[in-house]
Amino acid sequence: MSNWTEITNALGKPAFELDDVLIYSGDCLDILKKIPKGSISLTVTSPPYNIGKEYEKVLPMDDYIQWTEDWTKLVHRATKSTGTFWLNLGYVSMQDRAKAIPLPYIIWNRINFFLIQEVVWNYGAGVAGKNFFSPRNEKFLWYVKNENSYTFNLDAVRDPNVKYPNQKKNGKLRCNPLGKNPSDVWQIPKVTSGKNRSSRERTEHPAQFPIELINRIILATSDRNEIVMDPFLGSGSTIEAAIRSGRKAIGFELNERYIEIAIERIIALKAEMSNENCQLDLLESVV
Repeated sequence: MSNWTEITNALGKPAFELDDVLIYSGDCLDILKKIPKGSISLTVTSPPYNIGKEYEKVLPMDDYIQWTEDWTKLVHRATKSTGTFWLNLGYVSMQDRAKAIPLPYIIWNRINFFLIQEVVWNYGAGVAGKNFFSPRNEKFLWYVKNENSYTFNLDAVRDPNVKYPNQKKNGKLRCNPLGKNPSDVWQIPKVTSGKNRSSRERTEHPAQFPIELINRIILATSDRNEIVMDPFLGSGSTIEAAIRSGRKAIGFELNERYIEIAIERIIALKAEMSNENCQLDLLESVV
């Protein structure tokens, strides 16, 4: 029995289902307990930051840290032995201590996974500072279950923007023909809103991941047909990126409106991909 079949049998009827997609309505703490042990290859997620967004309830910091430890333990249990976990978190203020401290610095050692490195997501738009430098980054913590055995497909995410691509040393190219390592600082635009600058992929969700960002993570740290999970699905960016990358995807979400948005995105994406396949088939038949 495949991991996908085991998951569908264990979790019961989803809010939405396709051959490669499962979306469940509910609290991730409840749903993660039912996930078969060692069945998930990659988890990519961004939980509430505990800063009072419309989709979260602010907790005392000690309670928030404990909650983080609780749900990440369940992710660890669900992850296969060579699996990977990417965690995105922003900043919080701490009374008398910090105006904006990165949440990863508070919780990184409360997580059972092995930390490979921090990746900085640098973007162009955001809050304008007057008495401080304007914030233009968030952190991703890249964890693995086994520090000696994990997926890393560097060639799949190399940056082709190389200044001297044909430069040689001792007759050999100095740079990989596919491009350079994209480094641990990723300059990827945010999903923006506004009448004249709204991103094409923008939805109603106030904290939406850009597909380009999640796509890089999925391509680099999972393989085709593997299962990608997002316990805080939001508008469904992780699922869209997973589908585009040839992976299976499972997500959990409490907010019914966000589930509707995610489903709408998936249906539109499947229609787009079906249309593209039809056009390819037509071209091949002509040739």
